[in-house]
Amino acid sequence: MEDKRELIRKILKIEWDAFTNVMNIGGKASCQEDPATFKIMRVSQFVSWSDATLKNYLDDLLEAKANGRNLLSEKYGRMMESNFPSEYDQIKHLLPDLDPEVTLLIDKIIEIELAWQEDVQKRFPSVTGRGRPLYSHQDNQFATSFETYLRGELATYSKRTLELYYENRINQNSQNINGAEMTLEYTVKQYGFQSLKAANERNGLGSPAQG
Repeated sequence: MEDKRELIRKILKIEWDAFTNVMNIGGKASCQEDPATFKIMRVSQFVSWSDATLKNYLDDLLEAKANGRNLLSEKYGRMMESNFPSEYDQIKHLLPDLDPEVTLLIDKIIEIELAWQEDVQKRFPSVTGRGRPLYSHQDNQFATSFETYLRGELATYSKRTLELYYENRINQNSQNINGAEMTLEYTVKQYGFQSLKAANERNGLGSPAQG
């Protein structure tokens, strides 16, 4: 098995290329010209993943690239179903159909992740208060929720990657490990804080959500 840092490095290289090639209404977004923030936001997600999940996701990215697919474009396309439904209707035929078993896996993962996010929001309100809204029913044309974002991203993973991802989350839950806390802890340290607790006491983190 490759070193975790090397797996993440390879994933980031492919994802950044895909991210900069996502077509946006109105032209390229400013975040598509900010690789440093993109790296922080994406690595913060991957630090809580198992090596096996990372390896399989890298395989997903390589296979998609070989087949001319941009998984990040598909992610943002799927997110539009919630906050830009009319625009989504125009592009949904371009997105692969989801197997019912895949949809069920996604629902199970989201249940765990939302519980983690709820816990983190209660304990670190100053940090999390500057982030995305939590639930899909809070989506609007100016903000996309964590739930919608995650659902869109998970829908781009292969079934095997989702199985490994879910297994990883189940194992962490059984050990009372909160993956959302791991993500935030990594993020705040990249912005100079010693810990998540310190960032919360300093009234949070003003960094944008990306990736």
